[in-house]
Amino acid sequence: MKKIFLYILAGSLCFSACKKDDDVETYVEPEDIAVQNTYDDQSIQKFLDANYLDTQGNIKPFSATDTVDDNYKKLSQLAPVTLPSGVVYIKRANAQPEDAPATAPGKTIGATDITRIMMRAKTYIGANTSGDVAFISPTDMTGYNTIDGSGSPVIDPKFYFISTKNTLITQATTDAAKQQSYYMIEGFSEALQKFKAFDQPDGSAYNLQGVIIVPSRAAFARDAHYNYSGYSFRNRTFVFNFQVYKTEARPADQL
Repeated sequence: MKKIFLYILAGSLCFSACKKDDDVETYVEPEDIAVQNTYDDQSIQKFLDANYLDTQGNIKPFSATDTVDDNYKKLSQLAPVTLPSGVVYIKRANAQPEDAPATAPGKTIGATDITRIMMRAKTYIGANTSGDVAFISPTDMTGYNTIDGSGSPVIDPKFYFISTKNTLITQATTDAAKQQSYYMIEGFSEALQKFKAFDQPDGSAYNLQGVIIVPSRAAFARDAHYNYSGYSFRNRTFVFNFQVYKTEARPADQL
């Protein structure tokens, strides 16, 4: 009986791995990057229609069989804002610092600030699969899903800002790695500054304040990039579900 269980387990793991490989195999990179940009935009719109925010602000997919989510609004109905870069952000109602008297009015997030962010981050590929354009290959941004992992905010993520004085840049051995763009997700940095930061301890319970969706062209597109999660971000769109616990100005000698 034990052997049978092990065979079943091994088979299920194999199926899961093969399924993930199949997702990658069905994706054919468009020669024209403008086509990929179109896939990203269409996939983002489908994502906005297929998901909602629960009572803690977590992104959840609508169920086709369970009626528990019938009264929730689609992300597309939560006043999403699309920036010229293609980045989409959503400010969750009644979940901003200015909505909480103890922290009002919140603190402006500077472009070079040291941030502390509770988040869940995933990446996707916008793809045309047999005529159906949608996200495939959902993958965690390993190391940056603090809600499901450490339970503490990410401190000073390099993809928000990295100083040119950082040793990763000053000691880099390739021209690409000497550039801030090798590390920073420009669209994330741009959109996060549309929000304000709370001022709360790292151990506080989260109440996620919003969503930022960064299409590949506003992330790393097809450029070389820092190895954040052990896999390539080429053509990948990022979805961040987050709350900024705190922000502070970076010391001048670290800029």
